[in-house]
Amino acid sequence: MSDIDFIASDKLTALIEINGKINSSYSDVNALMVYILEAAMRLVECESSSLLLVNKEDGSLSFAVALGPKGAEAKNIPVDRQSIAGWVAEHNEPALIENVAEDSRFYTLVQQKTGYISHTMLAVPMCIEDKVIGVIELINKSNDRMFDEYDSKLLQVLSSQAAVAYNNATSFKNANDEIQNLQNSISGNSNEYHSFIAKSPSTTDLIHIVDEIAKTNTSVLITGESGVGKELFAEQIHIKSPRCKKPFVRVNCAALAPSLLESELFGHVKGAFTDASTDREGRFSLANGGTIFLDEIGELPIELQAKLLRVLQERTFERVGSSETISVDVRIIAATNKDLEQMVNEGKFRNDLYYRLNVVPLRIPPLKQRKEDIEPLASFFLDKFSSETKKKFEGFSEDALKCLLNYDWPGNIRELENTIERACVFGNIPLILPQDLGLNIKEISGENAQSDRFSDEISDIIDSNDLSLKTAVNTFKKNYVKKILEMTKNNQTKAASVLDIQRTYLARLLNELGIRE
Repeated sequence: MSDIDFIASDKLTALIEINGKINSSYSDVNALMVYILEAAMRLVECESSSLLLVNKEDGSLSFAVALGPKGAEAKNIPVDRQSIAGWVAEHNEPALIENVAEDSRFYTLVQQKTGYISHTMLAVPMCIEDKVIGVIELINKSNDRMFDEYDSKLLQVLSSQAAVAYNNATSFKNANDEIQNLQNSISGNSNEYHSFIAKSPSTTDLIHIVDEIAKTNTSVLITGESGVGKELFAEQIHIKSPRCKKPFVRVNCAALAPSLLESELFGHVKGAFTDASTDREGRFSLANGGTIFLDEIGELPIELQAKLLRVLQERTFERVGSSETISVDVRIIAATNKDLEQMVNEGKFRNDLYYRLNVVPLRIPPLKQRKEDIEPLASFFLDKFSSETKKKFEGFSEDALKCLLNYDWPGNIRELENTIERACVFGNIPLILPQDLGLNIKEISGENAQSDRFSDEISDIIDSNDLSLKTAVNTFKKNYVKKILEMTKNNQTKAASVLDIQRTYLARLLNELGIRE
């Protein structure tokens, strides 16, 4: 029996859903741990839960999250290494306890301080490569029932998923903090900015407007569809302004959890919340003297809009957990693909903030309305990805160029960039052909080659003795993976990246499909 064969179908479906969610976002480690515990309580059905982390230096344990009737009170209570959680962490084994009070390892301090009585308990380790990083505890099975081996196995499966997700989230947070610190330490270095490519009259007209805007300190609201290059115009305003030698700090309001966004923007002091182990400067402080770019401003929670309005009006704010007022000299450039005026009418965006941001509006037209920019942008991306894929493309065939110019580009410049990258991966030198682009434009000649190749592949399958769907899918998988390996010169790490799968999964796939290097 495999590790998951014992799981009932409804529980397995729930586990798959949980795994997807806990691995979909690494921006908020604390929120991730809360979700893990909530998921555990739903799966196993209990009254309370906690997640304790092991200190790397001395092996001690501390509550990271505690949920239930007395969770908030329990969280700050120290945990003895001789406790049940300590035993689980030391022995790397689960503990299933039917009568907590009679267990010699029971640590009574939490119960004494909170008044919450623990009757039954299930505790399992969280491990990364056999090293225990934490312990998940579930307390008091619902409806006075007992935890059983099924519950234990179920929680162990969730715990293994949770450990990987927590480890990834922590690594991501540390790396992101490091990158952000490095980015914010750079000032006036053109290497941190994107190349700006423009040829169409509408774009060059906007650049003339940018030249005038840059001379002032006025707030700017940049609007336009996703992928049109709003951030690039914000960069141009900063680069051409008297603030160009000072920091240009970027904040994507949609990429951060609402609970973290205030701290990210304005900073916090030690002890302001659970993970605030030290004082930290916010993005506004880091941008002092320069420019802060607030992308996706329409996603800013309504409760933070008042604080942003104050910064616009008074250039002052307080860090989270502090009453000390901080003054800053920052130019604010905001961007959105939403209709803020409609959001104002719906009560989702403050009217006064909208008018303070919208002093100088800058509307960026979609790529389909500035066709003259398509060819120079495509050539720029071709040079970029030719270098990355180590293929010396000379350019685009005439039909491929027609494809590019006749396509509507609903995803704008971002879609164009992704299309050229894909073409460089799949195409062959010297020229990019229409079929390499993968654009659905029927009237362009030569674009049926890709369809012809697909038809040939189907014919080969039909000519075989096995016409099952499974065989057809595996045949396609095998040919596709072999093609990617060929393109990446059998570099499995690069191939896994192109396929957007884990390196370990690719190795298993090669074995299953009988592909030999």
